[in-house]
Amino acid sequence: MAEASMAKKRKTAVKKKASKASYDYIVVFVVILLVLFGIVMIFSSSYYDAMTSEKFNNDMLYFVKKQFRNGLFGLVGMFFMTNFNYRYLRRFTLPAYVVGCILLILLIPFGTVANGQKRWLWGFQPSEIVKITTTLFLAHFICLHKDYLKDFTGFIKCLSIVAIPCAMIAITNFSSALLLALIGGTILFAAGFDMKYFAYVSGPVVGAGILAILLPGLGSSDSGGYRLGRIQIWLDPFSDPTDKGYQIIQGLFAVASGGMFGLGLGQSRQKTFLPEAYNDIIFAIISEELGMLGAALIILLFAILVWRGIKIAMNAQDQFGSLVATGITAQIAFQSIINIAVTTNTIPNTGQPLPFVSYGGTSLAIAMAMMGILLNISKFQKGIE
Repeated sequence: MAEASMAKKRKTAVKKKASKASYDYIVVFVVILLVLFGIVMIFSSSYYDAMTSEKFNNDMLYFVKKQFRNGLFGLVGMFFMTNFNYRYLRRFTLPAYVVGCILLILLIPFGTVANGQKRWLWGFQPSEIVKITTTLFLAHFICLHKDYLKDFTGFIKCLSIVAIPCAMIAITNFSSALLLALIGGTILFAAGFDMKYFAYVSGPVVGAGILAILLPGLGSSDSGGYRLGRIQIWLDPFSDPTDKGYQIIQGLFAVASGGMFGLGLGQSRQKTFLPEAYNDIIFAIISEELGMLGAALIILLFAILVWRGIKIAMNAQDQFGSLVATGITAQIAFQSIINIAVTTNTIPNTGQPLPFVSYGGTSLAIAMAMMGILLNISKFQKGIE
C-alpha cells in the first residue's frame, strides 16, 4: 500500500511539473512568421497568373485566399496537437501507419498524374501523411523494443518500418521516398544504433535508389525515364532551354537578378516566366524580390526552427518524445535544404515544397500539425520545476 501511495505521489508530482511548463514560443513565433511570409510571397508570385487566367476566375487573390484558408486549417491542427498529450499518440501509431501504407497502395490505381508523377489521391498527397505516421510508429517501435538497439537483426527490423513505405512511395514519388529515408535514418541514428549497421546497409540502399531512378515505374507511362530525364536536364539545363530546362533556367535568372537587396516586394520579373512560381520554386522569387539578404533571413528562420527542434529532442522527458521531435526536426531541415538546393540547381528537381512558405494544402496542414506535436513535447522537458 505504501509503495502504491508513493508511486501515485510521484505521478502527481510529474503532472504538476509538466503543468507548470510552457511551450517553446520561439517555435510558435517562427512558424507563424513563415506562414504569414509565405502568404505574402504567394500573392507576389501568383497574382499575375491568377488575374490573367479564366481558370482562376481572373481573381488576383485566388491563391492567397486558398492559402489563407489552408493556414487557418493548419493553425487549428497545430493548436489541437499542442494541447493533445503526445504520449497518447502511441496508441494510434500502428493503425495510422497501416492506413498510410494502404493509401500509398490506393495511389497506384486511383492517383492523379501531375507534372509527370502520380502524387495526388482524392485531393491530397498520401506521402505527406506517411512521413509523420512512419515517424510516430518507428519511434514507438524502438521504445517498445529497446533490446533491438544491441544487434544488427534489431536494426533491420526497425529499418524495415521505414523501408516498406519508402518502397511504395518510390513507385510514384522518388523524392518523397528519399526524404522519408533521410528522416528514418536520422531517427535510427538518434536512437543509438551502432554506426557500422548503417555501413552494412548503405550499399543495398544506394543500389535500390539507383534502380528506382533507372527502371520504369508505375508513377506514369515512363516514371523511370522521367526521373532519369530530370538528372540529365539538371546537368545541362541549356540542352533544352524552352522545355525541360526552362524552369531551372528561369529560376536561376530570378536568383541572380535579385542581387544583394532585391528588386523590391512585388517587383519580380521572372514570375511571368516561371511556371507555378508560387509552388516549389518560390524561393527563387524570394531571392529576386528580397535579394540575398531576404533569402538569408528565411534560411536563418529555418535554422532557428531546427535548433529549437534539436533542443526539444535533447530535453524531452522520454525516448518516444525525443525520437518524434528528432524525426519532425529532420523533416523540416532536410525538406528546406532540398528545396533551396533545387532552386539553385545544386541538385536535380525533386518537387519538394518549401515548408510553410510554398503554396499547398496538404503540406501546410501536415507541417503545422507536426509543429503542434513538437510544441507539446516541448511542454514536457527534463528538469522542469
